[in-house]
Amino acid sequence: MIRLGVNIDHIASLRQARYRGTPTAAVPEPDPLTAARLCLEAGAHSLTVHLREDRRHIQDADVVKIADRFRARLNLEMAATPAMVELALKIRPAEVCLVPENRAEVTTEGGLDAVGQEKALQPVVQKLRAAGIRVSLFIDPDPQQVAAAALLAPVIELHTGSFADASEKERPPQLLRLEKASHQAHGLKLQVNAGHGLRLSNLPALLALPHLHTLNIGHSLVCHALTVGLGQSVRDFLRAIEKK
Repeated sequence: MIRLGVNIDHIASLRQARYRGTPTAAVPEPDPLTAARLCLEAGAHSLTVHLREDRRHIQDADVVKIADRFRARLNLEMAATPAMVELALKIRPAEVCLVPENRAEVTTEGGLDAVGQEKALQPVVQKLRAAGIRVSLFIDPDPQQVAAAALLAPVIELHTGSFADASEKERPPQLLRLEKASHQAHGLKLQVNAGHGLRLSNLPALLALPHLHTLNIGHSLVCHALTVGLGQSVRDFLRAIEKK
């Protein structure tokens, strides 16, 4: 069975749009911890939060609170910087997914360069794994990146943005890239996760991929929740995945 991981960053984005930098006696809402609980109660298998260096949505305090309650379900996305590594070692989430980060980007626009950054990534991965944290690398579906990732970590998350953004005509070659990468990773004994831009309308095509373990979905699931509620949105995505 393919697992569903819910990225709750945009719950915090909504809160930060109203409360960031604004002194207030009110309790800031919505609360990511409450959202985390609702997602798990609805059947989500894991939670993802991306603690960005500019703290545009999820904050350090959010990660601490969520880890205190749901550490075994928490996947922390982060850049491979000394400050983030220090924080991860303090919080000790179940998983860390190393991602590239550009402060000018709206969202993560591409995969990590595991080939070009292998020497820099290796000590980071070693420190995290020594602390009992499962590490994944967020990479593009490129054979060189998959091969490099296999030398570093036990898990990859394939960046599905090119597939998600493709027109119907352009989608087959993007699916083929993902399929080849998934087969390659499985052959190298890597766990294969995937995420970015996934929504109810494109999930059926993606579910044809082999060896998928976890799909991490955030923006579209939160958007769907605006009309049906967060718990129902999680259940709708779970149903879509189970139709495979």
